[in-house]
Amino acid sequence: MPELGEFEYQLSEITGEEIDSTAVKALIAQKEQAIARYKPSAKKDFDILHTDLDLSFDYQLQTVIGKAELTIKPFFYPSQELILDAQDFELDEIFFIQKGKRESVSYEYDEVKIHIHLPRVLTKADTFRIAFDYTAFPERNAGGGSEAITDTKGLYFIDPLDTVPDKPTMIWTQGETAHNSKWFPTIDSPNDKFTQLIKLTVADSLLTIGNGELIKQEDLGAGFRKDFWEMKLPHSAYLAAFAIGDFGKVEDKWEDIPLGYFVEKGYEKGAEKVFENTPEMIGFFSDLLGVRYPWPKYDQIVVRDFVSGAMENTTASIFMEELRLNEREAIDSEWDYIIAHELFHQWFGDYVTTESWANITLNEGFANYSEFLWNEYKYGIDEAKLKLIAETENYFMEAETKEEDLVRFEYDNAEDLFDSHSYSKGGAIVHMLREYLGQEAFYVGLHDYLEEHAFENVEVNDLRMAFERVSGEDLNWFFNQWFLAKGHPELHFELDYSDQSNVLVSVRQEQDLASRPLYQLPLELSWYDGAKRKSKRVMMTKAFQQFALENEDPVDLVFIDEEKNLLAKKFVDMTADQMRQQFRTSKYGISRYEALDSLVSWDALTELESIMPDALEDEFWAVRESALFVLQGNSEWLEDFPELARKIAYIAEHDERNSVRAGALDVLSAFSPDAYYDTFLELAADSSYLVAGSALTGLVGMESRVLDAEIVEGYADENNFRIVIPVADYYIINAIPAKGKWFMLKAKSISGEGLYYFMGYFSEYFSRFPEEGSEEAVEFLLEKMKNDSRSYLRMGAFQSLLIFSEDPEILKRIAAVASQETDNELILYYDYFLDARKDEN
Repeated sequence: MPELGEFEYQLSEITGEEIDSTAVKALIAQKEQAIARYKPSAKKDFDILHTDLDLSFDYQLQTVIGKAELTIKPFFYPSQELILDAQDFELDEIFFIQKGKRESVSYEYDEVKIHIHLPRVLTKADTFRIAFDYTAFPERNAGGGSEAITDTKGLYFIDPLDTVPDKPTMIWTQGETAHNSKWFPTIDSPNDKFTQLIKLTVADSLLTIGNGELIKQEDLGAGFRKDFWEMKLPHSAYLAAFAIGDFGKVEDKWEDIPLGYFVEKGYEKGAEKVFENTPEMIGFFSDLLGVRYPWPKYDQIVVRDFVSGAMENTTASIFMEELRLNEREAIDSEWDYIIAHELFHQWFGDYVTTESWANITLNEGFANYSEFLWNEYKYGIDEAKLKLIAETENYFMEAETKEEDLVRFEYDNAEDLFDSHSYSKGGAIVHMLREYLGQEAFYVGLHDYLEEHAFENVEVNDLRMAFERVSGEDLNWFFNQWFLAKGHPELHFELDYSDQSNVLVSVRQEQDLASRPLYQLPLELSWYDGAKRKSKRVMMTKAFQQFALENEDPVDLVFIDEEKNLLAKKFVDMTADQMRQQFRTSKYGISRYEALDSLVSWDALTELESIMPDALEDEFWAVRESALFVLQGNSEWLEDFPELARKIAYIAEHDERNSVRAGALDVLSAFSPDAYYDTFLELAADSSYLVAGSALTGLVGMESRVLDAEIVEGYADENNFRIVIPVADYYIINAIPAKGKWFMLKAKSISGEGLYYFMGYFSEYFSRFPEEGSEEAVEFLLEKMKNDSRSYLRMGAFQSLLIFSEDPEILKRIAAVASQETDNELILYYDYFLDARKDEN
């Protein structure tokens, strides 16, 4: 290798320019760093064929007592050293078993990997077993995680000693990415697949749910039982899972596939409603993909304190406790999206699995897109597009602070890949591919991809080649710019209407071409001739292009991507009047929704006011709901238009969607709560908590009319946050004493999003009435800030604690808990406010 000086000289000779040695060194360092950071798919030295585990649990020590027997063979090359992942184990003797002979073997263990010295060099013709007893310590060296998966224990004991009132004792697992080796020895990489048998010893009062089928239950006596869960079809280590608890079970089925919905006892009726669409989803996805649901059963388990939204373990998806709803709460359940997401993973992720975390969008992008597909089928295209737009906005927000290749091999930690690029951008790209290829070719391509790679591992090129085989078209251009590069198009449009019979559309790509592609983009331009919609599809292949519409009949408004299919930042100069015209003209609810949203962001009050009557009668519920939100902030408009107020009162009682009814009640509450007393009183007893909560808020917000305290007390025993919050507001507004125990009880009864909203009222009450138990309130909030697995609840607890921070001792305790935080965004948030408090003091 030449010295750096020789390298500079050769480069100078080639380019004809003088080379800056500092720049050369920086370039070399950059490229060497890229090589060092590159994370290839895991090298397959050995292949685990079958995993046999026999597990019991020490609840006191929070450990797993295991017996493992792994059936293994070398993958290709001869080898004498087997390396297994096993994090934080204590090991006994390890045995090598082959052809009936069992012999002890030596090994080294560094608390992360076991290096096992095999008794001789083995070839790919050799199949053998490794067996040993062990104790696993999931609590050791835990923490870290990502935005999507907030901890790395792999296995979780929930209230193991039954010390928390009204909290069930549970055990559940969460293995993605490489966390299942916290409780069993394995090759913890997605590109190794095996069959398995997991035997779980539990108290005979408890239920177990695992991968595959329950093939046997053995009574051990003394109040214990052993359950045998068998997976006859291979899957990756991160998808192995089980849950243990005193669950109630709802039984269902799709064709001959048994389905189970497992929740805490008392919530079975709610689970029936929450998961009621599961059979229809399985049938829909099976038909759509042309691949029948590939597993012998499907269970869905709702647990406490889950470290993610949900996890798609093969045949046994685990969900966060927000899906634990009673029968009345489930009336307003909107969890179809996450149920569809985890179910679609049973094909995309479990049946066909990414070979490396770098390709994780092949799992998550498709699962994300399933939410669109289900909404499109079940609720209509506008509902689907609303979800798609929300996902693209998630990606755009993340792209403001980071831009990554979608498929990326250079990363520090695999957890970093579980972001809005892999999920939201990935799903949007899959949708663009469907729109480009056409639905028939798209679904045939997916079918071939799944069939070709069943129970195997894939990378992004496998997907590309499947679509190329079906379509007969080279798709490298699409995959290179979307999957293998970073960023997105930024398009600036200019429309020349000077010749209304042939409108000229100019478009310029304005993204930074030094780091992003110059995109090839299919664009749809559309317009209306009376009620008839017309369109023209064009292909953008240059940095600047012009397209003549050739519309002939006069046109004064052209739509760019009216159906919202394109993942791009689009800049189109439009007046408020043109946006109002878009609202009144477009046949697509999502385009009308966009027009309304744009007018709101532009504060175009004149145009907004003029379209309110039509918006309130729009067939797309999201438009009606958005219009009501506008009116809530401009309730004075109702004074000039009594008919509008009557229409809103009618919506409150009769709209088909409860969220719209609740929005109408919020408008009436902002407009004239006293005038709608009877409406509020009637609807506060509505079966929907959304509606009832808004109605009760209206009652509490009355200004001239005194609300009978007994009416409020009639709702004080409710535990749904939509009812609890207006009751709490009433107690605070009216300075009702002796409610400290009530506030504390509700804080311990509410969970998830509801608790986040309630904590502000909770802290305000105790700051006003410290004698009611402010010390206990502070302890509760500090515990939440320190230990809750959900970052938004830790943030909520911190926000609520700030009201007590004038006390130097409490401020010191808040700072002490903040110093233990591991989430970088929360750390910055805490530091900002704590520094401000220090300055004030």
